[in-house]
Amino acid sequence: MKVLVVGGGGREHALAWKLGQSPRVEQVFVAPGNAGTALDATNVPIAVTDKPALIQFAKENSIGLVVVGPEIPLVDGLVDDMEEAGLKVFGPSKAAAELEGSKVFCKNLLHTANIPTATYLTFRSAEQASRHIWERYCDPDEPVRVVVKADGLAAGKGVIVCGTRNEALDAIDRIASQREFGDAGKELIIEERLTGPEVSVLAITDGETIVTLPPAQDHKPAYDGDTGPNTGGMGAYCPAPVLDDEMMARIESDVLVPIVHAMKRARRPFKGVLYAGLMLTPGGPKVLEFNVRFGDPECQPLLMRLKTDLADVLEAAVDGRLGEIEPLEWDPRPSICVVMASEGYPGDYAKGREIKGLEAADAIEDVKVFHAGTKLVDGKVTNDGGRVLGVTAMGDTIAKAKLQAYRGVKEIRWQGAWCRKDISDKAR
Repeated sequence: MKVLVVGGGGREHALAWKLGQSPRVEQVFVAPGNAGTALDATNVPIAVTDKPALIQFAKENSIGLVVVGPEIPLVDGLVDDMEEAGLKVFGPSKAAAELEGSKVFCKNLLHTANIPTATYLTFRSAEQASRHIWERYCDPDEPVRVVVKADGLAAGKGVIVCGTRNEALDAIDRIASQREFGDAGKELIIEERLTGPEVSVLAITDGETIVTLPPAQDHKPAYDGDTGPNTGGMGAYCPAPVLDDEMMARIESDVLVPIVHAMKRARRPFKGVLYAGLMLTPGGPKVLEFNVRFGDPECQPLLMRLKTDLADVLEAAVDGRLGEIEPLEWDPRPSICVVMASEGYPGDYAKGREIKGLEAADAIEDVKVFHAGTKLVDGKVTNDGGRVLGVTAMGDTIAKAKLQAYRGVKEIRWQGAWCRKDISDKAR
């Protein structure tokens, strides 16, 4: 069959690369794709928000499976429109995608379903939220351990961790008054700040069966030592040894199964990828957020290790027969993805700078360079986003995988390129 992957980031490059390895897949298209997907698949110049053009292309080219990568078209209802047009598409409906599209909806559902999460309050205005902070924290020297979140989609950046009253008031102002994250700031959440290591647990579900994937650990803060502003993710590794089999079983029973049942009860049955962002607190795992698609960059190290035919798995989820497939097979070696970013990210950054050394990096054993924010200009690969590349590698140990990944990083260069140097160090 022919497959269409919707999106143009590192996650979509990894999906296209892995789907292209299936003996059942004749051709993989990526819309709109990037300079990397142009090598491993066929790019189609259609934006992820152009639903009529995507549907027309899929029908005219007899696409057997559509895989929607990013959250924006999922929240916008692309899956619903494609299914209505008679297409087979992997991803949640618009109603189910609200689990990521609205943090308020997510938190309320977690509370209703008795799924462990941080205590929280929601506010519709900066004035209400600021008044709460002033009244709750009268002493300016009192430590303030809260997290302020924009309600809607904010590219992974609408979460501000605060340690003082002024930091909390500033976060409220940025989100709800200045609208730093656009319409995502129409509502906001103030919740308790949890402590403990963070971990990502992804699962594929058809609404009945849940297939849990190996745990991964993302690195959201921009700089080494988890300092600096939040980003879309500066790297990830898989598996995360902080989670043993017993804890994984607890997460499945206390988080994944209840959320699938809660979505069904809410008449929003979920099909697709459930991404649970968790914090392992002293009181047990608690949900920080849910995403409704493969994480980026978690997808890259996950798919590097997957040996089972991905096309078979995703098609089984669409058809509601996940319970019939064999257990997924994984390469036992760990994998690591190091994100290389543009100078200035997660703030403003320049585009159009030529990237060199990509072939040398890809030639290193057990290394694959996944493209995210890249573009072909006159035959040259240039940076076209904040997070530009995900240099991903496997090794017999996490330390060896890290060494291979950073060997790849050293081969690549463009003006202003940078990355964190401590990806996977938490595993020690």
